[in-house]
Amino acid sequence: MDIVVKKIVREVKRGNQDAFAELVDLYKDKVFHIAYRMLGNAHEAQDVSQEAFLRAYTNIESYDENRKFSTWIFRIATNLSIDRIRRKKPDFHLEDQVGGTDNLDYHSQFAADIDLPEDQVVKLEMQQWIQDEIMALPPKYRSAIILKYLEDLSLKEISEVMNLPVATVKTRIHRGRKALRKRLGQA
Repeated sequence: MDIVVKKIVREVKRGNQDAFAELVDLYKDKVFHIAYRMLGNAHEAQDVSQEAFLRAYTNIESYDENRKFSTWIFRIATNLSIDRIRRKKPDFHLEDQVGGTDNLDYHSQFAADIDLPEDQVVKLEMQQWIQDEIMALPPKYRSAIILKYLEDLSLKEISEVMNLPVATVKTRIHRGRKALRKRLGQA
C-alpha cells in the first residue's frame, strides 16, 4: 500500500488532480472518523476533513515521502480538530441543542433502530456514555485516547501524528485513561 500511495503522491506533486482524488478516496473515511471522534459532531467532522485534505493538497510539497502519508494526513486532521475544540466552549455535550432546530440535540444525529434487542441497546448506551466521557477529556488526552483505542494506532504512529516523543504519548495515554477511569467511576 505504501508504495502505491508514494506513486500517487508523486503524481499529485506533478499536478495531477485526479491522483489527489485517489488519495482522498483512500483516506477520507479514516480522516472523518478521527475528526468525528475528536469533535462528536458529524458536520464539524466533515468540515475538518475537507480542510485537512485542502491543507494536504496545498502543502503536498512539504510532505516527506519517507514517512507514511496516513500519519501526515492524520496529524493535519488531529491538529485541525484540536484547534476547533480550543475555539469552542469547553463544555460541549451531545445533549446540547443543535442551533437552528426545534429542540433537537446532537444525539438525534445518530441512527437509531427501534428493533434492537435490549442487550444491544444497553451496549449502545454504554458506548455513548463512554464517548461522552471521552469528549469531556482535555483535548491533549482525548486525541491520544482516540488515536490509541478507537483508531488502533501504534505508539510510534501516534507519536508521529501528534508530533510528540513516544514517552509523552505514553504519559498522555496513561493520564487520559486515569482521568477517564475517574470520570466513569464518578458518573
